[in-house]
Amino acid sequence: MTFRELLQSSKPIILDGAMGTELEKRGFKGIWENNLTNPKAVIQVHEDYVKAGSMAVITNTLTMNRIFMESHKLEMDVARVNREGAHLAKKAVKNNGYVLGNLSSTGQLLEPYGTVSKQAATESFKEQAGYLAEGGVDGFIIETMIDLREALCASKACKGISSLPVLACVSFDTEKNGGRTAMGNSAEECANALTNAGADAIGANCGRIDPDQMAEIIGILSASTRVPIIAEPNAGIPKIVSGKTVFDMAPQAFALGMVRCLRAGARILGGCCGTSPEHIKAMVDNLKGIAAAPQ
Repeated sequence: MTFRELLQSSKPIILDGAMGTELEKRGFKGIWENNLTNPKAVIQVHEDYVKAGSMAVITNTLTMNRIFMESHKLEMDVARVNREGAHLAKKAVKNNGYVLGNLSSTGQLLEPYGTVSKQAATESFKEQAGYLAEGGVDGFIIETMIDLREALCASKACKGISSLPVLACVSFDTEKNGGRTAMGNSAEECANALTNAGADAIGANCGRIDPDQMAEIIGILSASTRVPIIAEPNAGIPKIVSGKTVFDMAPQAFALGMVRCLRAGARILGGCCGTSPEHIKAMVDNLKGIAAAPQ
């Protein structure tokens, strides 16, 4: 079964949890450079998520687009870090799951608020998506977008270079006022725009909300579109402790919030910052026997 066929079924799809915070917890500095310097560590994280019940893992390539890398002076080859990210994930899942190529923000504001044009952003995403496709991914997942326009650029880019399915998520700062991103986009606006752009699934990830608050947003998204809905919250609302960002929601509390997300309409479920294989296993255990809300 291809990942597109899985999307078209009614079966809930379990994604993985965080990569960056998990690598850090295991003592590995940085995030994406580990694709090149510590590949075994990246493979191990992917494998642990598969053991926890993940049906699809996400490549360790989040912001590895040319604009982000050059503006942050990251001395890595764009092609190599993305291809390796795909290869490592494929090696980890073997024939027991799917791999989604991960894309996220350029790290710069789009015009007129910043200096990056929509065309430049789209070309940067198109390049990254091409390398991920060459690496053998089964689909693309766009994550942690605070500007709907940038999410649309990434979706357009992925659709422009491949027929693989595209999953698109945005990040919300609040579930109030119809759910709002940092740029003021509402959940309904995001759902309508991404659906019209041809995204095969849409949803929410990361942000400054917990799983219970995300369930409120999932309900709005589900009521606004007929495509599958994705929920990938953090392990609670981020806190600053001794100068470090901490996510301290325990696996069981996270899992109960994910049950709410499922009942609110999510069919694709995973975790973002601070989540671990333990969070995903607790989610899988708690979701057993619970039917997803009809769409």
